[in-house]
Amino acid sequence: MDRAGRPLRIGVMGPGRCGPDAAALAEGVGRRIAEAGAVLVTGGRGGVMEAASRGAAQAGGIVVGILPGDEESAANPFVTIPIVTGLGEARNAINVLTAHVVIAIEGGPGTLSEIALAAKTGTPVVGLRTWRAATDSAEIPVHRAESADDAVSRALELAAGA
Repeated sequence: MDRAGRPLRIGVMGPGRCGPDAAALAEGVGRRIAEAGAVLVTGGRGGVMEAASRGAAQAGGIVVGILPGDEESAANPFVTIPIVTGLGEARNAINVLTAHVVIAIEGGPGTLSEIALAAKTGTPVVGLRTWRAATDSAEIPVHRAESADDAVSRALELAAGA
């Protein structure tokens, strides 16, 4: 629960297409999020988002899918609550701002943008095989994890401290 008594929300960000290893990792993350009693927030579509959603749904969790388009039907079949935005990639800001903490799994430029938005807004990020973003003098803080269990444990710790 957050300070207002609402369920903790953990965002899982990652590519809309992924291989079986990333899918298995994301599914495990989604399952652990649901088992912890948190709500999963994703972009609501395929790849890592769908795999995490499947894991959470199969564990009886709630999945919020923040969709880029204007069609609810674009949500993967495991989304409990689709949020239709019509904002395209700008919906990434909503993904990040809705989550108390973000877990980034692999990812392309969209995931990188979500990591950057999280850093900008002070939302903690846990990374699983994802980006490192740095200049010569600074690095965006991403808490590295080695497994689904490790990622969700770190996310829960970071959310408790936020």
